[in-house]
Amino acid sequence: MPTMRSVLVPFEIDMALPPAGSVLRRAAGQSMGTTWSAQMLVPPASGQGLEAALQRELDEIVAQMSHWEESSLLARYNRAPAGSWHALPPQFYEVAELALQIHEDTAGAYDPAAGALVQLWGFGPSGRHDRAGFQLPSPIEVASTLARRARAVPQLDRTKRRLLQPGGAVLDFSSIAKGYGVDRLGLCLERLGVRHYLVEVGGELRGAGMKPGGEPWWVEIEGVPDAAPSPQAMVALHGLAVATSGDYRSYFEHGRQRASHTIDPRSGHPIANGVASCTVVASSCMVADALSTALTVMGAEAGIAFADARGIAGRYLVRHEDGLREHASAAWRDLLQ
Repeated sequence: MPTMRSVLVPFEIDMALPPAGSVLRRAAGQSMGTTWSAQMLVPPASGQGLEAALQRELDEIVAQMSHWEESSLLARYNRAPAGSWHALPPQFYEVAELALQIHEDTAGAYDPAAGALVQLWGFGPSGRHDRAGFQLPSPIEVASTLARRARAVPQLDRTKRRLLQPGGAVLDFSSIAKGYGVDRLGLCLERLGVRHYLVEVGGELRGAGMKPGGEPWWVEIEGVPDAAPSPQAMVALHGLAVATSGDYRSYFEHGRQRASHTIDPRSGHPIANGVASCTVVASSCMVADALSTALTVMGAEAGIAFADARGIAGRYLVRHEDGLREHASAAWRDLLQ
C-alpha cells in the first residue's frame, strides 16, 4: 500500500492577494559556498535591481561572518588577542545574540564557538578530511581542544553591542548563517515592496504570501538521499521557514563509522546517535537553521522533549537496521493536515 504524503500548513493565513498585474520573476546566484534563488511576484512598475539587491544582502553577510574569508569580521575576531572587544554591526550582532542564547538554552548542545572542534575533525577551511595528510584526531587532541573551549567563553555586551574575545575563542556560524541569509533575502524583498516570494539558500527556505494562482508556496521537506526513497512531507511556506540538518551533507568514513560534519560540542566527537536528518519549521529561517543543528546533536529522545517543552515544530529521521524511523514533536504534528 502506498504511503500517504503528510501536509503541513500554518495556523494563520493572510488572504491578501498580490497586486493586480504582478509578474513572477526569478533570481539566482552564488554565496556562502552554495547557491541561492528567489521566486517573487513583483508589482507593476517595480522590480528594478532586485537581483543585485539580493546579492548585496548576502555579500554583506559573507563579509561579516564567513570563516573561509580571512578578511571577514568573524575571522578577524578569531585571530584577535585576549581581552579585546569587537564592535558588532547589526547583522553580526543579531546572529551572535541568537546563537549564544541557543547555546545557553541547550546546555551546550549547540555551540557557535566550537570552530576549533570543527577544524580538528577536518570540516574547516583548512586541514580538511578530503585532503592529503589528514589524520583522525587523537583522544588527547580532542580533550585538549575541549579544555581550551571551556576556558574561552565569548561575552556579549548587549548594551554596547560588542563581543569580547577572551583568548582562543573560535566562532563558526556555519550552522546559522545560511538561515539568516534566507531571512535577510525575505526582508530585503519586503523593503522593496515585494510581499509574495519564496527565497532559498543552500536548501533552506522561507516563503511569504502566495504564488501565481493563489496557492501557497508548497515545498517538499528534504529527505535522506542515501536511504530508501519514500514520500516526504509537503509544507506550505506561508509566513514560515524550513531548515534541515543531515548526516549525509558532509561526512567521511573511517572504518565502519560515518564521521558527520555535525560535531557534538559536549563530547568533541561527530554525532553518533543515529540521526540521519532533523527538520525544523519556524517563522524565522535563522532560528530553524540553528535549532535543526541543536536538535540533531541532542538526538531524538532528548530533542523531542526539548522541542515539546518550547513549542518547536521538529521532525527526525533516525537510522535503524530496518531503515529510517520518524519522530516528530507535538508542534510538528499540530501543523499536519
